[in-house]
Amino acid sequence: MIDRRTFIGAAGLAALAAASNPVFAAAAAPPRWKPYRDTLAIDALGGTELFYIKADDPGVPQAVQALRECGLSGIMASVAPQGRFWYTDQAYAETKQRVEDWKAVIARHPDVMMLVRDAADLKCAQRERRVGIIFTFQGTEPLGEDVDRIAQFREQGLRVLQLTHNRRNLVGDGCMEPGNAGLSNFGHQVVERLNAEKIVVDLAHGAPRTIREGILASKVPVLIGHTGCRALSDVPRMVYDAELKLLADRGGVAGIMFWPYLRAQGQQTSADIIRHIEHALKVCGEDHVGIGTDLNLTAVDITPEYVKDNTEMIKGMIGDGIFEKGRDPNLFLFAPDLNTADRFETLAGMLSARGHSDARIAKILGGNFARVMTEVWG
Repeated sequence: MIDRRTFIGAAGLAALAAASNPVFAAAAAPPRWKPYRDTLAIDALGGTELFYIKADDPGVPQAVQALRECGLSGIMASVAPQGRFWYTDQAYAETKQRVEDWKAVIARHPDVMMLVRDAADLKCAQRERRVGIIFTFQGTEPLGEDVDRIAQFREQGLRVLQLTHNRRNLVGDGCMEPGNAGLSNFGHQVVERLNAEKIVVDLAHGAPRTIREGILASKVPVLIGHTGCRALSDVPRMVYDAELKLLADRGGVAGIMFWPYLRAQGQQTSADIIRHIEHALKVCGEDHVGIGTDLNLTAVDITPEYVKDNTEMIKGMIGDGIFEKGRDPNLFLFAPDLNTADRFETLAGMLSARGHSDARIAKILGGNFARVMTEVWG
């Protein structure tokens, strides 16, 4: 998740889009998908600026409005810092405190958010048109070497745990590690304990062996919450068809992300997202595909200042190896033609226009994730 504090003006996006690249030029809006507001929709990695800004920040009203407009029933939100080797007692304490801080933010906005602890809470969020926040960590670093911390974090509200981020940790290899070493012995202990504590295992960011071995180690279905298809874009953050098929065969779900990884070069758009969704449908079947945007809800105001700062950020990510060398730094992490809070509804309309049934779209938007969560949580 990237913390964004800037917001969009629709006219500004259209002007920049048409000027910077003709592929972004305004096109006819797809028809709205009528069942959306009655659908249980889940973003398998997302967030809101409310978790990062102070209560009196001027951006609060816009962030709250985005929560009202999105139409989501659930968002998996990553509480623990990702990509850091946080193994110290101080880091453990800070993670516990951050969980409590985020719960306090949810409590300040009960009209638009609620904490999800079980499947009944997901249904409640849908019924009351609130966004259910599902706590996850992007990496097992807060556990240190102590699997008992899994139960402690569960008591606090953790319901999904992603085993690795991009790098290697004590559990296994992330996708950016050339060694592709898979799950460690400790990793197998962690998966076993997650199953016992009824916490969903997420294998996003895993190396191929980590993903395969994680799927096989778990006694219940797992997620690859935010990813894409390596058959379409051969970069490490994507997942090979073999692992996608194994995931589906064992009941799991893969969420298609919105990031530039969806194509080897150039700016990703809704067309790339749909391309990956449709490929995953062919490989996995309609019961095993979802969406994990890896984006905050609030749309981005694409000002010249934002473009400048964003380019520098992408250059830094290329330098850190998050994106491969040679990648064009003039990219947005989001798809410019889905730069609105209600992006799921827009995408659903696009899928419908391509002939996908209402039942299939409902599964992709969140029904498949809800099935796995219900099975694991009990």
